[in-house]
Amino acid sequence: MTTPVLTPPVVDDDPYAEEHLIDRLPVQQRVREAGPVVYLSALDVYATGRYDVIREVLADWQHFHVGAGVGLANFHVEKPWRPPALPTEADPPVHDAPRRVLTEVLSTRVLRRLRSEWLAEAEQSVDQVLARGGVIDAMNELAAPFPLKVFPDAVGLPPERRRDLLAYGDLVFNAFGPQNALFEKSATRLTQLSAWVTTLCRRENLAPGGFGASIWEAADRGEITLEQAPLVVRSLVSAGIDTTVHGIAAILHAFATHPEQWQLLRKDPGLARRAFDEAVRWASPLQIVFHTTGDDPVEFLGTTIGPHQKMMLLIGAGNRDPRRWDAPNNFDLGRDPSGHVGFGMGLHQCVGQHVARLEAEVLLTALADRVEHLELAGTPERGYNNSLQTWNTLPVRLVPA
Repeated sequence: MTTPVLTPPVVDDDPYAEEHLIDRLPVQQRVREAGPVVYLSALDVYATGRYDVIREVLADWQHFHVGAGVGLANFHVEKPWRPPALPTEADPPVHDAPRRVLTEVLSTRVLRRLRSEWLAEAEQSVDQVLARGGVIDAMNELAAPFPLKVFPDAVGLPPERRRDLLAYGDLVFNAFGPQNALFEKSATRLTQLSAWVTTLCRRENLAPGGFGASIWEAADRGEITLEQAPLVVRSLVSAGIDTTVHGIAAILHAFATHPEQWQLLRKDPGLARRAFDEAVRWASPLQIVFHTTGDDPVEFLGTTIGPHQKMMLLIGAGNRDPRRWDAPNNFDLGRDPSGHVGFGMGLHQCVGQHVARLEAEVLLTALADRVEHLELAGTPERGYNNSLQTWNTLPVRLVPA
């Protein structure tokens, strides 16, 4: 362990304690209000929950790196459980070519062509749940099935074992935290799921015309190496599903508990994308991410942070920081949520954020056209994950228009 040169405020809470994974707000507030940078004694890491500081770390890629992993594990001293993700866990210059390829593969031009197809899928999904009538489990009948259909199809993955993609994502995001009981539970299938996903990302297993095939074509053109191609495809599979599933669940929960906001969306379906971003701000699916100092100490806001030290960014705390947001605990379509850090920012900003927005937008558009009112029809059950804010179940009553 490395002793801090200067001691910032110390917070003894463990953000990964079971009670904090179910209700993250109290510990987030304590970290955020203790100081711009705090020392988490339970984890031997620095942390911040303040919006401006999170943005400053995310923007300062020269001093705060991702190559040592975006989770608690420090690849300077620990062997990663799988090859680091590209470009998510790579710094310049290794980061740059895979990032350029993904940016082109997921460009707005490409997504524009997918919109009508995905809207038709969304309309069909909503019609099917309405046909079943009354109360649905919005998590398992809408929020999960829709992204599990359209996104893997777009990547070019086979239709079998789609639910296992969620299990793999659950493993990945648990692995960003400590090796606690949650990780151990996910890791019981680590070898099986890792081998399966690695196989999926091979060129021969990807349908022509999909995102995955396009990445391999970029490798054929020499834009990335052939060794990088499957890792870039794997990044799509790892990060492109669970976050969207839980983002859609978050907004369905938000509307079920804020009926007046649902009526605003019904009056103006053009608010769908703003609504999704407000939900990502209000109930950020990705709650925690880490950056790491480089080979030299960093003087940062009065604290000297030693080399190869982890900095925990409490994304959910920053997105509810009252220094940045008026009435931050309110879900409000009248707010401009742009600038939230739910998708990160800067060099490592989520390259797939527009994909997630499109998935949410078409689903909300289909719902707003067909559903007069939605409300909770029971007590939702939170899920446990080290890095993601999740729901296991979300009972909702849909009243057709």
